[in-house]
Amino acid sequence: MRHNKKFNHLSRTASHRKAMLANMAISLIMHKRITTTLAKAKALKMYVEPLITRSKTDTTTSRRVVFRYLQNKYAVTELFKEVAPKIADRPGGYTRIIKLGTRQGDAADVCFIELVDFDENMAKTPKTAKKTRRSRRSKGAEAAPAAEAAATETPATEEAKAEAPAEEAAKAE
Repeated sequence: MRHNKKFNHLSRTASHRKAMLANMAISLIMHKRITTTLAKAKALKMYVEPLITRSKTDTTTSRRVVFRYLQNKYAVTELFKEVAPKIADRPGGYTRIIKLGTRQGDAADVCFIELVDFDENMAKTPKTAKKTRRSRRSKGAEAAPAAEAAATETPATEEAKAEAPAEEAAKAE
């Protein structure tokens, strides 16, 4: 029976799996995004998210615990100095897995795993307004008359710009 054995062994020995996940976690922390197979990405997510949670509290004990897993002082420094402040208010879900398709050689499912708050393309993009079928007027049409009115109030040519201060001086006298 395999009760409560939900851990994916990835067809590797324990030492090989531990070293591979540590190396992948270091690469993810240093580069913020790595490409790998789907099974490895899911295993890495389970491996690295508790470490990121641990990095929220910058204590000697936390650093030692994380170093015990990663064995790379540069990755630990990067995790505590740059990654932890960005994810300080996030309650969990620090990584994102996006599927890319299958690899041509062995048809393995390939994806990339990335740290959520470090993706500039997906982070905090302005949402576009939904178009409804009922409205025939666009929002750009409402802004156009206001822009035309502002353009007519300001002088367009350089001669008009030069005459405007002379007219104001004449009015003041």
